[in-house]
Amino acid sequence: MATEVLSPEAPTVRVDAHSLGLTDEQFFQLCQDNRDLRFEMTARGELIIMAPTGSEMGRRNARINQRLLNWADADSTGVVFDSSAGFRLPNGARVSPDASWVSRERYEAVPPEEREKFAPVCPDFVVELRSPSDNLQELQGRMAEYVENGAQLGWLLDPSNRRVYVYRPGREVEILEGPETVSGDPVLPGFVLSLQEIW
Repeated sequence: MATEVLSPEAPTVRVDAHSLGLTDEQFFQLCQDNRDLRFEMTARGELIIMAPTGSEMGRRNARINQRLLNWADADSTGVVFDSSAGFRLPNGARVSPDASWVSRERYEAVPPEEREKFAPVCPDFVVELRSPSDNLQELQGRMAEYVENGAQLGWLLDPSNRRVYVYRPGREVEILEGPETVSGDPVLPGFVLSLQEIW
């Protein structure tokens, strides 16, 4: 069984999950039995095990989720999820974006029993927040994967460089240097995130 530790600062471990022979049920149970860790699985069958983030990243992520939830409560057309929620993408990957939003219509189309596990739906909107130990190319690949699987908008926020990468289907990645805000229009009409709270 191949294992690779990606970062000494905030260890991320990759394991060839095919060699473990995990079923969907067993993967979900592994996540439930180890709530202090974050698990994902790539479309290629790699199991990714991540340690909790540092306090500052947790603060930033909480602010993003708070602002998104405030907007969603007023808008009422969709449902917000934090980084503890898991989704099963059409390509088979199991992911947990730092923040995400799914239209109410699409989410309610998922049978209630499937919502209790990794819901088989790609969020319409995803946010990934880069920590100092995250590999930028890997995160960029993940953002592209979200769009390929149905996401309509994605933000990769890079606080260290004060940069935002905006992902949309059928368009080149837009790179914003040091923006004060970023807008969710038209996918999230009227949602504007102040980045001063994140930088």
